[in-house]
Amino acid sequence: MYDVKSKLASEFINHDEILATLEYAEKNKNNRELIDSILEKAAELKGLTHREAAVLLECELEDVKDKMYQLARDIKQKIYGNRIVMFAPLYLSNYCVNGCVYCPYHYNNKNMKRIKLTQEQIRREVTALQDMGHKRIALETGEDPVNNPIEYILESIQTIYSIKHKNGAIRRVNVNIAATTVENYRKLKDAGIGTYILFQETYHRETYEKLHPTGPKHDYDFHTEAMDRAMEGGIDDVGLGVLFGLNLYRYDLVGLLMHAEHLEAVYGVGPHTISVPRLRPASDGISPDDFSNAVPDDVFEKIIAIIRIAVPYTGMIISTRESKRMRQRALELGVSQISGASSTSVGGYVEPEEDDETAQFDISDRRTLDEVVRWLLELGHVPSFCTACYREGRTGDRFMRLAKTGQIQNCCHPNALLTLKEYLEDYASPETKRIGEEVIAKEINNVPNEKVRNLLVERLKEIKGGKRDFRF
Repeated sequence: MYDVKSKLASEFINHDEILATLEYAEKNKNNRELIDSILEKAAELKGLTHREAAVLLECELEDVKDKMYQLARDIKQKIYGNRIVMFAPLYLSNYCVNGCVYCPYHYNNKNMKRIKLTQEQIRREVTALQDMGHKRIALETGEDPVNNPIEYILESIQTIYSIKHKNGAIRRVNVNIAATTVENYRKLKDAGIGTYILFQETYHRETYEKLHPTGPKHDYDFHTEAMDRAMEGGIDDVGLGVLFGLNLYRYDLVGLLMHAEHLEAVYGVGPHTISVPRLRPASDGISPDDFSNAVPDDVFEKIIAIIRIAVPYTGMIISTRESKRMRQRALELGVSQISGASSTSVGGYVEPEEDDETAQFDISDRRTLDEVVRWLLELGHVPSFCTACYREGRTGDRFMRLAKTGQIQNCCHPNALLTLKEYLEDYASPETKRIGEEVIAKEINNVPNEKVRNLLVERLKEIKGGKRDFRF
């Protein structure tokens, strides 16, 4: 039976509850009284249940969609303002023992060039990322207990944090590796990681098992219950996501929201981030056309807006899988974090010509980081390289309290401006720097607390004078 507080995957992601939810949504998709009450609740930043969100997903009334999209914009602005957090993935190894049919890393792919970075190669990759201006990365590997054991991951994290090149430094390492044990999650916590990220791929058990026919990832329960073990291991910032296109999007969106509800109910804090990747072409002949559940752009936009209003305080992530146009649309509807100048290949920042041989998937947005930063500035956003909350211990429920009380504007907004100023001084092109300085001058006035605002002005001057790494 469905039990949001159970730690068994079959109970907190209950198949019968999802089917009942989809049936309920279909019956009520034109119930204006119910829909109006759902939107009113969301407008109060109370979030939505998976059933309420499912009703909005099924609703085809054009005026309701317009209201929903405007509400998503309003909620994003109230909580995150116009800040957009920047990051890049760092692939350490594509050795993998799993048989995932949608990923070229799968064990049976004999055409894949297998690479595992040495610590010296990691240093070169990190230096290249720092020379772009990145301060936050998402560490990625295939699952292979021999080639990519937890000891390799921990050593790599230590290496990444140790590198200080010119004014560069990676200040936050988020980790996206396979489901593991409570003991290993404790080790990751002790290593100083930021967010632990794990995509479910799909919440539909039968489909999941078919898509993962061999390897440890075949175990649906062990994979789905990973976030509970991470929480037990002391990691209170976790990131969820499904790979839209593998299964029916209705089912997976409901499952995703049920997972978020479960974390909130059991641990008092929901997911720090939710990612919305869509299936992309990849080597070994992998194509979205081979899967029957492709999500068109208009539906994808609706999914993004619904997640924003259903889980208002989560950080929403969209990667370079998506095009410039779709990323701009996603930013309008609630996304608060994006990658820039990404490589999905092992060693791809130092040797980008090798991308096609070791890449996990094709990239749509291939702009440089400077081009992405300037684009965001021109759209009225504040590109943020901030990592202050993690480094100050404002994680889990402490970050959520900051967001829910509105104090985020006196903390995250000035920190975003400080890190943007660092980027402009150290890495930006002349045109990006000009536009960025204009944005900073304007955004200073949006810091509510006068004392914080005055201190921000002083610290911006000190950054111009050569000092770095201030944070509120």
